[in-house]
Amino acid sequence: MGALRSSVILAGGAGRRIGSQKAFLEFFGVTMIERTVEVVGEVADEVVVVARDDDQAERLREVVPGARVVADPVRGFGPVAGLAAGMAAADGQLALAVGCDLPFLNPRVMELLFDLVEGHDAAVPIREGGLIEPLHAVYRAGPMARACREALAVGERRIRAPLGGLSVRNVPVELFRPMDPQLWSLYNLNTEEDLSEARRIEEVRCGGGGPGIPRRRPGRRSQPLRESR
Repeated sequence: MGALRSSVILAGGAGRRIGSQKAFLEFFGVTMIERTVEVVGEVADEVVVVARDDDQAERLREVVPGARVVADPVRGFGPVAGLAAGMAAADGQLALAVGCDLPFLNPRVMELLFDLVEGHDAAVPIREGGLIEPLHAVYRAGPMARACREALAVGERRIRAPLGGLSVRNVPVELFRPMDPQLWSLYNLNTEEDLSEARRIEEVRCGGGGPGIPRRRPGRRSQPLRESR
């Protein structure tokens, strides 16, 4: 299995355009945070969930008691602050970072990112045209935590900002197609229309049989773009 791996899930998205906090949005009877914790548990030894505040943290602990939940201590700085808190809390040298609005996370894609970060501080998917997916990426937790703190110190909210001082391996999303031909693993939920389309996709993926949440493989454990995200 190698070195300890962590996964950091940012759960603070307000979901104003979708009518619900994204973490608690139900998708085929399972909340998005439960679904996300389950899937990242396939590839990570521990799961850290970053809440927007103490109130949300308490609610999250009830929903995903097997994950470690930390509250974002800095309001108004979005994913940069969330990543700073999550990476600092992670025990693993390597940490997957994802939002809780990705209903089709693919363990094989995430394993590939863990492999490709070797020799770098970050492995970040990049689309044609240079759009990055920094909330579907693997980082060295220590360097990324420091980079995020430095960005916060100068008032920088852009999630690209911390990457500027890191050794980043840009991973073309075309490398995912052998294991994820439609790149559904990068599909995220922002609007009611996105949710409706995700439900259609899930029915296609599962042959109309309901949710297809992967189960953990033996040997892994989970302990008790556009920058529009």
